[in-house]
Formats: sequence, C-alpha cells, structure tokens
Amino acid sequence: MAYEIVASLCTGCCACEPECPNEAISEKKNVFVIDPAKCTECIGHFDEPQCVAVCPIDHTCVIDKAYPRYEVTA
Repeated sequence: MAYEIVASLCTGCCACEPECPNEAISEKKNVFVIDPAKCTECIGHFDEPQCVAVCPIDHTCVIDKAYPRYEVTA
C-alpha cells in the first residue's frame, strides 16, 4: 500500500520530501502529498518508510488503504 499524508496534521515542515527515495512527495498548497503511483513504502531502500521515520507529528504519514501493497518486480 502506498502511504498518504493526512493534510489536517501536516505542518508543512518539509522533513519528509528530501527523504523519499522515490521522489513521491511534493508540496501542494502548503502541505505535502504522496503520489501513490511512486510510493514503494521504501521497500528495497530502507527498513521503514522514511516519511514516517522523519515526520515530527505522529500519525501524519499513514497507509493509504485505497491502494494495494507495493510488490517488488524482478
């Protein structure tokens, strides 16, 4: 599943954007959003999603259940 950023909790601090290895995070209207087509949950890059790891506000970066889990393709 891709991650999403809960807009009402996002402070626009910019911590997550440079940490995303897939460049899936961008700013829109002073909050950050995750492009689900680019989000790989950091699988193959890190042990945990970097947006979750660096976000200063708990439960801001959450799993977007509207998308299936990311699967590594050979």
